[in-house]
Amino acid sequence: MQIVLLERVEKLGSIGDVVTVKDGFARNFLLPQGKALRANKANIARFEIEREAIEKRNEEKRLAAENEGKELDGETYLLIRQAGETGHLYGSVSARDIAEAVGNSITRSQVVLRSPIKEVGLHDVRINMHPEVFITVAINVARTPEEGERQSLGEDVISSGHEKERAADAEVAEEQAAAMFDPEADIELESSEADASEATNEEAERSE
Repeated sequence: MQIVLLERVEKLGSIGDVVTVKDGFARNFLLPQGKALRANKANIARFEIEREAIEKRNEEKRLAAENEGKELDGETYLLIRQAGETGHLYGSVSARDIAEAVGNSITRSQVVLRSPIKEVGLHDVRINMHPEVFITVAINVARTPEEGERQSLGEDVISSGHEKERAADAEVAEEQAAAMFDPEADIELESSEADASEATNEEAERSE
Protein backbone atom coordinates (compact mmCIF):
# COMPACT_ATOMS: atom_id res chain seq x y z
CA MET A 1 0.00 0.00 0.00
CA GLN A 2 1.22 3.50 -0.82
CA ILE A 3 0.92 6.09 1.93
CA VAL A 4 1.90 9.71 2.54
CA LEU A 5 3.62 10.26 5.90
CA LEU A 6 2.25 12.88 8.30
CA GLU A 7 5.30 12.61 10.57
CA ARG A 8 8.76 11.07 10.50
CA VAL A 9 8.68 7.29 10.81
CA GLU A 10 11.99 5.58 11.49
CA LYS A 11 13.32 3.59 8.53
CA LEU A 12 10.45 4.83 6.34
CA GLY A 13 10.78 8.57 5.76
CA SER A 14 9.86 12.08 6.83
CA ILE A 15 6.75 14.28 6.63
CA GLY A 16 5.30 14.37 3.13
CA ASP A 17 7.17 11.34 1.80
CA VAL A 18 5.12 8.90 -0.25
CA VAL A 19 6.26 5.35 0.55
CA THR A 20 5.10 1.79 0.02
CA VAL A 21 4.49 -0.42 3.07
CA LYS A 22 2.79 -3.71 3.80
CA ASP A 23 -0.99 -3.47 4.01
CA GLY A 24 -1.12 -4.82 7.56
CA PHE A 25 1.46 -2.31 8.82
CA ALA A 26 -0.54 0.53 7.30
CA ARG A 27 -3.97 -0.64 8.48
CA ASN A 28 -2.94 -1.74 11.98
CA PHE A 29 -0.41 0.94 12.89
CA LEU A 30 0.24 3.91 10.59
CA LEU A 31 -3.30 4.86 9.55
CA PRO A 32 -5.12 4.39 12.90
CA GLN A 33 -2.39 6.31 14.78
CA GLY A 34 -2.59 9.25 12.38
CA LYS A 35 0.96 8.84 11.19
CA ALA A 36 -0.02 8.57 7.52
CA LEU A 37 -2.78 8.79 4.91
CA ARG A 38 -3.47 6.57 1.93
CA ALA A 39 -1.57 8.07 -0.97
CA ASN A 40 -4.49 8.78 -3.28
CA LYS A 41 -5.05 12.04 -5.19
CA ALA A 42 -7.54 13.42 -2.66
CA ASN A 43 -5.32 12.77 0.36
CA ILE A 44 -2.17 14.08 -1.31
CA ALA A 45 -4.02 17.27 -2.28
CA ARG A 46 -5.34 17.56 1.26
CA PHE A 47 -1.84 17.10 2.68
CA GLU A 48 -0.39 19.83 0.49
CA ILE A 49 -3.09 22.25 1.66
CA GLU A 50 -2.48 21.39 5.32
CA ARG A 51 1.26 20.82 5.06
CA GLU A 52 2.32 24.03 6.81
CA ALA A 53 -0.04 23.41 9.75
CA ILE A 54 1.08 19.77 10.01
CA GLU A 55 4.76 20.73 10.06
CA LYS A 56 4.09 23.42 12.66
CA ARG A 57 2.27 20.97 14.96
CA ASN A 58 5.09 18.47 14.55
CA GLU A 59 7.71 21.08 15.46
CA GLU A 60 5.77 22.04 18.60
CA LYS A 61 5.54 18.38 19.65
CA ARG A 62 9.25 17.88 18.92
CA LEU A 63 10.28 20.81 21.11
CA ALA A 64 8.03 19.62 23.94
CA ALA A 65 9.52 16.12 23.66
CA GLU A 66 13.06 17.53 23.75
CA ASN A 67 12.32 19.47 26.93
CA GLU A 68 10.78 16.45 28.63
CA GLY A 69 13.57 14.21 27.37
CA LYS A 70 16.26 16.40 28.95
CA GLU A 71 14.82 15.63 32.38
CA LEU A 72 14.80 11.87 31.78
CA ASP A 73 17.83 11.21 29.58
CA GLY A 74 20.52 9.25 31.41
CA GLU A 75 18.42 8.64 34.52
CA THR A 76 18.52 5.27 36.33
CA TYR A 77 15.43 3.43 37.57
CA LEU A 78 15.58 0.61 40.11
CA LEU A 79 13.32 -2.41 39.68
CA ILE A 80 13.34 -5.11 42.38
CA ARG A 81 12.74 -8.63 41.10
CA GLN A 82 13.20 -12.17 42.39
CA ALA A 83 16.04 -14.07 40.76
CA GLY A 84 18.17 -17.17 41.21
CA GLU A 85 21.83 -17.33 42.23
CA THR A 86 22.92 -17.00 38.59
CA GLY A 87 20.95 -13.75 38.23
CA HIS A 88 18.23 -15.18 35.99
CA LEU A 89 14.87 -13.60 36.85
CA TYR A 90 11.98 -15.84 37.86
CA GLY A 91 9.78 -13.50 35.82
CA SER A 92 10.83 -10.69 33.47
CA VAL A 93 10.81 -6.90 33.06
CA SER A 94 8.55 -5.77 30.22
CA ALA A 95 8.12 -2.51 28.31
CA ARG A 96 5.06 -1.81 30.47
CA ASP A 97 7.14 -2.21 33.66
CA ILE A 98 9.73 0.23 32.35
CA ALA A 99 7.11 2.78 31.29
CA GLU A 100 5.54 2.64 34.77
CA ALA A 101 8.97 3.03 36.43
CA VAL A 102 9.90 6.07 34.30
CA GLY A 103 6.47 7.71 34.59
CA ASN A 104 6.10 11.19 33.05
CA SER A 105 3.26 9.91 30.84
CA ILE A 106 5.64 7.52 29.05
CA THR A 107 3.72 4.65 27.44
CA ARG A 108 4.92 1.13 26.73
CA SER A 109 4.76 1.81 22.98
CA GLN A 110 7.52 4.42 23.46
CA VAL A 111 9.83 1.91 25.12
CA VAL A 112 12.14 0.19 22.60
CA LEU A 113 12.67 -3.32 23.95
CA ARG A 114 13.39 -6.18 21.55
CA SER A 115 12.64 -8.76 24.23
CA PRO A 116 11.79 -8.66 27.97
CA ILE A 117 14.70 -8.27 30.39
CA LYS A 118 15.38 -11.59 32.14
CA GLU A 119 18.68 -10.97 33.94
CA VAL A 120 19.79 -9.01 36.99
CA GLY A 121 21.99 -6.05 36.08
CA LEU A 122 22.07 -2.60 34.48
CA HIS A 123 20.30 -2.41 31.13
CA ASP A 124 20.30 0.59 28.78
CA VAL A 125 16.86 1.10 27.25
CA ARG A 126 15.90 3.53 24.50
CA ILE A 127 12.70 5.56 24.75
CA ASN A 128 11.12 7.32 21.80
CA MET A 129 9.94 10.68 23.09
CA HIS A 130 8.95 11.74 19.56
CA PRO A 131 9.67 10.42 16.05
CA GLU A 132 12.71 12.71 16.02
CA VAL A 133 13.67 12.63 19.72
CA PHE A 134 15.21 9.61 21.47
CA ILE A 135 16.64 9.22 24.95
CA THR A 136 18.32 6.42 26.88
CA VAL A 137 17.62 5.42 30.47
CA ALA A 138 19.28 2.77 32.65
CA ILE A 139 17.11 0.07 34.19
CA ASN A 140 18.76 -1.32 37.32
CA VAL A 141 17.27 -4.77 37.91
CA ALA A 142 18.26 -6.15 41.31
CA ARG A 143 17.09 -8.60 43.96
CA THR A 144 17.36 -6.07 46.81
CA PRO A 145 17.81 -2.29 47.14
CA GLU A 146 21.28 -2.92 48.62
CA GLU A 147 22.23 -5.03 45.60
CA GLY A 148 20.89 -2.34 43.31
CA GLU A 149 23.09 0.24 45.04
CA ARG A 150 26.17 -1.94 44.54
CA GLN A 151 25.29 -2.40 40.86
CA SER A 152 24.90 1.35 40.42
CA LEU A 153 28.50 1.70 41.65
CA GLY A 154 29.69 -0.70 38.97
CA GLU A 155 29.88 -3.94 40.91
CA ASP A 156 28.97 -7.21 39.23
CA VAL A 157 26.92 -8.63 42.10
CA ILE A 158 26.49 -12.06 40.51
CA SER A 159 30.24 -12.57 39.98
CA SER A 160 30.95 -11.16 43.44
CA GLY A 161 28.51 -13.63 44.97
CA HIS A 162 30.16 -16.55 43.19
CA GLU A 163 33.62 -15.36 44.27
CA LYS A 164 32.49 -15.21 47.90
CA GLU A 165 31.06 -18.72 47.63
CA ARG A 166 34.30 -20.01 46.11
CA ALA A 167 36.34 -18.27 48.81
CA ALA A 168 34.15 -19.79 51.54
CA ASP A 169 34.47 -23.26 49.99
CA ALA A 170 38.25 -22.85 49.75
CA GLU A 171 38.43 -21.79 53.41
CA VAL A 172 36.46 -24.84 54.51
CA ALA A 173 38.70 -27.10 52.42
CA GLU A 174 41.81 -25.56 53.98
CA GLU A 175 40.43 -26.08 57.48
CA GLN A 176 39.63 -29.69 56.72
CA ALA A 177 43.07 -30.25 55.25
CA ALA A 178 44.71 -28.59 58.27
CA ALA A 179 42.74 -30.80 60.63
CA MET A 180 43.82 -33.94 58.76
CA PHE A 181 47.52 -33.01 58.90
CA ASP A 182 47.69 -31.15 62.23
CA PRO A 183 51.25 -31.69 63.65
CA GLU A 184 49.98 -31.24 67.20
CA ALA A 185 47.42 -33.94 66.63
CA ASP A 186 50.22 -36.25 65.41
CA ILE A 187 52.29 -35.44 68.50
CA GLU A 188 49.37 -36.21 70.79
CA LEU A 189 48.80 -39.47 68.94
CA GLU A 190 52.49 -40.45 69.19
CA SER A 191 52.50 -39.53 72.90
CA SER A 192 49.44 -41.66 73.54
CA GLU A 193 50.99 -44.60 71.66
CA ALA A 194 54.21 -44.22 73.67
CA ASP A 195 52.33 -44.14 76.99
CA ALA A 196 50.40 -47.24 76.00
CA SER A 197 53.61 -49.07 75.02
CA GLU A 198 55.30 -48.12 78.30
CA ALA A 199 52.33 -49.31 80.33
CA THR A 200 52.43 -52.65 78.48
CA ASN A 201 56.15 -53.10 79.24
CA GLU A 202 55.63 -52.34 82.93
CA GLU A 203 52.83 -54.85 83.09
CA ALA A 204 55.05 -57.48 81.47
CA GLU A 205 57.89 -56.85 83.97
CA ARG A 206 55.54 -57.27 86.94
CA SER A 207 54.30 -60.54 85.52
CA GLU A 208 57.85 -61.91 85.41
